Amino acid sequence: MYNKEIVVEIIEQILEALKIIKRRSENINSPDDFSNSDNGSDMLDAICMQLIAVGESIKNIDKISNGKLLTNYPEIDWKGIKGVRDIISHHYFDLDAEEIYNICNNNIVPLAEALIKIKEEIQEKSRNER
Repeated sequence: MYNKEIVVEIIEQILEALKIIKRRSENINSPDDFSNSDNGSDMLDAICMQLIAVGESIKNIDKISNGKLLTNYPEIDWKGIKGVRDIISHHYFDLDAEEIYNICNNNIVPLAEALIKIKEEIQEKSRNER
């Protein structure tokens, strides 16, 4: 068994990071918006920093739960999330602004919804174990 309180705390941190990513990407209407101005480049950097934190936190959840928690939620590409973190961290100059744009527009909300579901299910199981 794993420490559910720590996992819930990590999920809450990820949810906060996802809110920040959503807010920062609100005015980005195309991948070119990241490269057309200093502000766009700064926004890309800031979003990528949060994506690194999200990916690292997902890795931590997987480690804490011995790889058994996230596999119960196959609707999310957990491996892909961890991979994005690795690409941003280790191959930053090869970063594809279009991919980051797509992540912001297509993956943040479903990931947040899945994490909220996971958090609620963990909390429910904890209440039932008392």
